[in-house]
Amino acid sequence: MKVCIAEKPSVAREIATILKANTRKDGYLEGNGYQVTWTFGHLCTLKEPHEYYAQWKSWRLEMLPMIPPKFGIKVIDNDGIRKQFSVIESLLANADEVINCGDAGQEGELIQRWVMQKAGCKCPVKRLWISSLTEDAIREGFEKLKDQDDFRSLYEAGMARAIGDWLLGMNATRLYTIKYGQNRSVLSIGRVQTPTLALIVNRQLEIENFKPEAYWELKTVYRNTLFSATKGRFTSVEEGTQFLETIIHSLFEVTDVTTKKGDELPPRLFDLTSLQVECNKKFSLSAEDTLKTIQSLYEKKLTTYPRVDTTFLSDDIYPKVPNILKGLAGYESWTAPILAGKKILKSRKVFDNSKVTDHHAIIPTGVRANNITEAERKVYDLVTRRFIAAFYPNCKISTTTILGEAAKVEFKATGKQILEPGWRVVFDTKANQNEEEDNDKDEEAILPEFSIGESGPHEPALSEKWTQPPKYHTEATLLRAMETAGKLVDDEELRDALKENGIGRPSTRANIIETLFKRNYIRKERKSLYATQTGVQLIQTIQYDLLKSAELTGIWEKKLRQIESKQYDTKQFLDELKQMVNDIVVRVKSEWGKAIAIETPKPDEKAESKKESKPKESKPRKPRERKETPAEKTPKPAAAVESIPEICPLCGKGKVIKGKTAYGCSEWKSGCSFRIPFKE
Repeated sequence: MKVCIAEKPSVAREIATILKANTRKDGYLEGNGYQVTWTFGHLCTLKEPHEYYAQWKSWRLEMLPMIPPKFGIKVIDNDGIRKQFSVIESLLANADEVINCGDAGQEGELIQRWVMQKAGCKCPVKRLWISSLTEDAIREGFEKLKDQDDFRSLYEAGMARAIGDWLLGMNATRLYTIKYGQNRSVLSIGRVQTPTLALIVNRQLEIENFKPEAYWELKTVYRNTLFSATKGRFTSVEEGTQFLETIIHSLFEVTDVTTKKGDELPPRLFDLTSLQVECNKKFSLSAEDTLKTIQSLYEKKLTTYPRVDTTFLSDDIYPKVPNILKGLAGYESWTAPILAGKKILKSRKVFDNSKVTDHHAIIPTGVRANNITEAERKVYDLVTRRFIAAFYPNCKISTTTILGEAAKVEFKATGKQILEPGWRVVFDTKANQNEEEDNDKDEEAILPEFSIGESGPHEPALSEKWTQPPKYHTEATLLRAMETAGKLVDDEELRDALKENGIGRPSTRANIIETLFKRNYIRKERKSLYATQTGVQLIQTIQYDLLKSAELTGIWEKKLRQIESKQYDTKQFLDELKQMVNDIVVRVKSEWGKAIAIETPKPDEKAESKKESKPKESKPRKPRERKETPAEKTPKPAAAVESIPEICPLCGKGKVIKGKTAYGCSEWKSGCSFRIPFKE
């Protein structure tokens, strides 16, 4: 008997139907020589600290670091899970062959292998590896079953990730809770969670401590066209006024006209992160909601596997393109021109085997999209239009640059004209076009005809402007920052290069953001993300850079990817993590600082931003009370402070500066946490 293990009951039913295993049993389906069973995601997990040593149940500094000599797994303590595990265990005991039908990714591989390992599987194991749940894809997958050993490195990377998260999370959470927690509240620390919080906190502090500076811009209007001085900004009004007075009585003369024709490529196909970014921008969907929606579309067979980090397709998809296009009901006006051509366009910007590892970009399957929700319709439409546009010709554009001068002061104006829309016809409105089209209005302007040497009167003006602080992170910008280890870049080629050092995986980033909400480290107002007082103080308290640096954490992520591709040794990675945990514990034990304020959520805040309850395993020890030094005392709100000092009373180095919501220290980047809020 062949035993198939799917990751959830719905997928098991799909597989059983195709295999003709139609007899229902308790916890599995049987027939035609197959038994098809399922997990519910994770059935097994790593053991709790006290399951290694009883003394590790107590939250005490002297018990840290906790580094088990060998990690073990256990079945999760839940009646339903234990019952299903028993079913799987009994099936595997009598199996001739096992087919791992788990989710085709790192987490799916880990889930299934832990179950088989705990159940004592001894028979040969094959792997079903598919990118969609259509009947054709499942049949093709069973015809081309792979050997389980081919995915050994994928499992090792998943295992190393899980152990790494356990080592850092368990030790650092207890360490900082005991040292800096109060009122029996847990200060949760995570390998990816904490540097993600730091991205939000650092941006927020940068905004609060931002000092706007005035600058002046010189522009002039000639023939209803706005020209900007090529000199750029003036730092003083006197300098700007001097240039204005120089040109105000002079004629404007056109000195050069350059027209350059070019191509605009279709927007790239979606990977999970770019889809989450786009949905947050266009529909205000959270990263988690987008993941749930595209996962639902995948399970309904409408789109391909979603947890991917590539925007490319492999060459073997190209022969399937015509049938996919034919199946896209409601999009015939755009698919018909492609199908009517002699040959469908095949671009290296779309098809590139070297850019595809386990799975290709997210695309529609060609199955008719019936009975889907409004959110699913929106996400499906984004994915489908991107796919169709990939087979249209480039958009032909003409970019014109006009140079002119008045009294030898040089000016420039640029404009763009669409000559042939190409792929743009697939997008009905501006809202449907990709984000990179939202250029400045001056850049998009269509300019009138100009001739070199022409001249005439113009209307110059000097305008005062102020430098602006960066914007608060949204989920869209935070996802991009996580993907590129804190470096926000627009260029897609550069972004691809930085992905290797991104923090977290595409499939886990949404959950990381939701975890920050649940632990009340961040909150959301409209689209903007703000760190709570607890979140800010936690990041300012952590002095060990590796715990909160996106760039340094990205190095660890790169090593996990290298383990997956057999370029890095799992044992070496774990040894490095153990050493890091030991170093953190030694350093923090010797630190001395004040307790971190625990901010409670407002009653009207969303459920996801409620503070997470304490772990079930044990209660943390309440930190010892001590008297604060004068410098450590929590400042009163500004309304109650008679005068604001010039020099920071906390560090004695920085100057006290006024931010948007509080007074703070100019040395905040160096770790000074002095802050006086304007109001309660």
